[in-house]
Amino acid sequence: MALSRKNKLILMKIISLFSVVRGYNIPIIILAQYLAAIFILSTDLRALDVLLDFNLFVIVFASAITIASGYIINSFYDSKKDLINKPNKTMLDRLVSQKTKLQVYFGLNFLVFLMAMLVSWRAALFFSSYIFLIWFYSHKIKKYPIVGNIMAALLAVLPFFGILLYYFKIDGLLENVRNEKYYVIFAHASFLFLLILIREMIKDLENIKGDMTQNYRTLPVILGESFSKKVITFLIICSIFPVYILIEIYDVGYMDIYFYVSFIVLIFFIMKLWNSNSKENYLLLHNIIKFIIVAGVFSIILIKPSVLIHGREVLAI
Repeated sequence: MALSRKNKLILMKIISLFSVVRGYNIPIIILAQYLAAIFILSTDLRALDVLLDFNLFVIVFASAITIASGYIINSFYDSKKDLINKPNKTMLDRLVSQKTKLQVYFGLNFLVFLMAMLVSWRAALFFSSYIFLIWFYSHKIKKYPIVGNIMAALLAVLPFFGILLYYFKIDGLLENVRNEKYYVIFAHASFLFLLILIREMIKDLENIKGDMTQNYRTLPVILGESFSKKVITFLIICSIFPVYILIEIYDVGYMDIYFYVSFIVLIFFIMKLWNSNSKENYLLLHNIIKFIIVAGVFSIILIKPSVLIHGREVLAI
């Protein structure tokens, strides 16, 4: 049965909103937080207990909704720039009006606050701050070189510190300082932060035309593409340090395979970077970094694959 014109328009608006909030990223964010909780932060608990933890469930989904609302406000402020840099996606996104975007944005943020209050005042404070920082980044900070890139990367890893805050015991500060799992997640977060920072700088190279038109003072706009490439190369070299800590000092199980493969890919990435000079080349590099990040999420399982292989540790009492 063919859809009526009205129903087709409604369907297109739903698809448009899904595109604005980048709904394809949300399941990855949820999965990453749960895997970090199971394999890094709560190794002394059954995996099933972690999965059935209602408060953790609320925090994970509040993080996902906050990020979705962040994409909305980012799209709201970037509508003119994206019309140049991403014309096809922007035409789809514009099926949802700016007014509707704001209504959904405020509605999602209010929902997040209510969800966080179910957990604790600390969770409500964390998510209120997170929401404000995303708005401040989208409205002001992202237009500035380096600072905008760094803040974007920090905002991307903050949900993992939300999980850390949940497991952090305020009344046992000394115990927390001595607990190596907090240092492990910090090292993981540092590697992820550097990858996301590299991705953000690649996006600046990819979007240089629209940034120049809208007066965004990004690094390639004010100092040139060559300088940006040098900074990206330096960041890749810096990523060796958190990986060294994870492999040589702490036990990451078979996840070291992921890190070794990632560095092989990053070597080819650097070679490709210095031979790139078009939007298509930078888009390819952007997708390579995105692939490394997503592969890293699934590779968390390699820290202790017996949980999935045998299943006993999921259900064991």
